[in-house]
Amino acid sequence: MTEVTQLLTTRFGAVEYHADDVIEFRQGLIGFPDLQSFLVLQHKEGSPFRWLQSIDDPAVAFLMTEPLIYCPDYAPDLDERTATELEISEETARLVFCLVTIPKGQPEAMTLNLAGPILINAENKRAKQVVLEDPRYEIKYSPNSGSNSAEPAAA
Repeated sequence: MTEVTQLLTTRFGAVEYHADDVIEFRQGLIGFPDLQSFLVLQHKEGSPFRWLQSIDDPAVAFLMTEPLIYCPDYAPDLDERTATELEISEETARLVFCLVTIPKGQPEAMTLNLAGPILINAENKRAKQVVLEDPRYEIKYSPNSGSNSAEPAAA
């Protein structure tokens, strides 16, 4: 059994975790290069949301969700460089999340960052936020607006 560590967070209070729960972003997240160690925490039972809680800065946590819940045809290509960095092959179990923004008091204005997904190798716990150059995937995809689609626009 691995040793239990406790992290005192701003948002969740004391969080206990094991070393094998830690997700490592060797390059940090976009805009947060010094934050490299994170935990994935359940928002609430039955909720589609998770929190990406920084271990390096307990005041930092990012809301995220699985993009397929809101965009069923979401299928970004995994480039060779990212696959190598994360040691991901066709058979590797992986998780894909996208960051979520919900303006205070306006849940209907929620947006998902489909252009900057979080990829996690579920086996070795290495992760990376990837920047997609695919025009189908928006930075501020609004699943509550009937006009959005992850389909390419007609030329």
